[in-house]
Amino acid sequence: MHASVTPLLADSSRPLFEWRWVERNADAILQRLGEHIALTATALGVGLVLSLALATLCLRYRWFYPFVVGAAGALYVIPSLGAFALLVPLLGFSFATSVIPLATYTLLILIRNIVTGVQQVPTEVREAAVGMGFTPRRLLWQVELPLALPVVIAGLRVAAVTTIGLVTVTSLLGKGGLGYFIRAGIQTTIPNPSPIIVGVVLSIALAVLVDLLLWLSERALAPWARRAVR
Repeated sequence: MHASVTPLLADSSRPLFEWRWVERNADAILQRLGEHIALTATALGVGLVLSLALATLCLRYRWFYPFVVGAAGALYVIPSLGAFALLVPLLGFSFATSVIPLATYTLLILIRNIVTGVQQVPTEVREAAVGMGFTPRRLLWQVELPLALPVVIAGLRVAAVTTIGLVTVTSLLGKGGLGYFIRAGIQTTIPNPSPIIVGVVLSIALAVLVDLLLWLSERALAPWARRAVR
């Protein structure tokens, strides 16, 4: 006869969520939240700067756009763990190893939205600006990009929410973030749901807050878009 195997069960005496755990780890929670925000902000900043530069080239040289989108699309489909693993031998478990893949995942979204937003600027607006003596560079930065803000910020909202979710994976590199609590709660002998819940809930709350702030910034910076919808 085969010996019976008793499955490992979670500790039934442990509640689903312990506020005392939150109180004991309040400092660590704030630290990991700060790390999550720093990684997200850095990745978005780097991605936005690169996207603006590449989108500007695409708008000036239209033949360049398919190559840029193709390359950005190829980077976008690389699994995050694979991207981190490729960089660890080169850069070690560093902040840059975490930020570089996160930034590359924003390129496809942001480049497409920047180019699309600029292309949607009415032709008569461009002609009026050129008639007033605007150079191509001045036309882009003072007319086209400001009018394209609603589309650009829409892309930034998607990129921000995506990045906040991906930052949780960087805990595998020892770079912290809210994913640290998710990993810590799972890797204990008996899974502890409290850190898992804290990591997941704070990640969702941060994504919702950032999305709301970007939406409000769009309404403040592009009020004409709101009036157009009405």
